Amino acid sequence: MSAGEEAVHATFLAPGRSPRRLPDMGDPLTTQLSRRERQIMDVIYRHGKVTAAEVLADLPDPPSYSAVRAMLRLLEEKGHVRHEQDGPRYVYIPVVTRDKARRSAMRHLVRTFFDGSTEDAVAALLQSDSGMSEDELSRLSKLIEGAKKEGR
Repeated sequence: MSAGEEAVHATFLAPGRSPRRLPDMGDPLTTQLSRRERQIMDVIYRHGKVTAAEVLADLPDPPSYSAVRAMLRLLEEKGHVRHEQDGPRYVYIPVVTRDKARRSAMRHLVRTFFDGSTEDAVAALLQSDSGMSEDELSRLSKLIEGAKKEGR
């Protein structure tokens, strides 16, 4: 594709508007989210697919409807959600599964706050969460034993 074709390809026209560049789609697993964006993603993950009105109804101390729509558009530009048209409404769907996003967030957390040490991260979690039940501690022990056997 030539430079001119790339420029045309990267530009789109909205009715009645001048051409604008398509937003740079970030990697959703490395793009940082604001507190409100994380709240919106929590709503989307909880429901699987949602409209802006459903997000608005499920947010604590919700902003205006237009603010929610703007944040959903931003999340789409960042690559976290995509939308499908359902009649006059947009239905938003997460791009990355919750499990994959969770694993990526944990890797980022361990690298950022614990210098890559899983041991230090787990120790911090155990020290800060003194309310673990015997069943939870037993399950953790089994996970650790399984990891030992797999040579992790």
